[in-house]
Amino acid sequence: MYAIVSTGGKQYKVAEGDVIDVEKLEAEPGDKVELDVLLLADGAGKVVAADELANAKASAEVIEQFRGKKVLVFKLKKRKRYHRTQGHRQYLTKVKITSLPSAE
Repeated sequence: MYAIVSTGGKQYKVAEGDVIDVEKLEAEPGDKVELDVLLLADGAGKVVAADELANAKASAEVIEQFRGKKVLVFKLKKRKRYHRTQGHRQYLTKVKITSLPSAE
């Protein structure tokens, strides 16, 4: 069984027990968080109806808060002697999916 959950403007395919990195959530390590479910699937079928999934939430536990790897942003205007290099490290949260709603 798996689900598609949404958080931080992104969607993730998760199963129970998965550990994923998501955009920073305002929660401390050890806290429980609820993620919106967009799709539920088991071996028999899929549930995608918005009215059936309106109250469906996936439970997750926050493992840690951290910063991702550095991404270099390089701007260049050729033949104009203009170039700029800037680095960026995104704040992320590592969560473990503890339970998914049933696909009934």
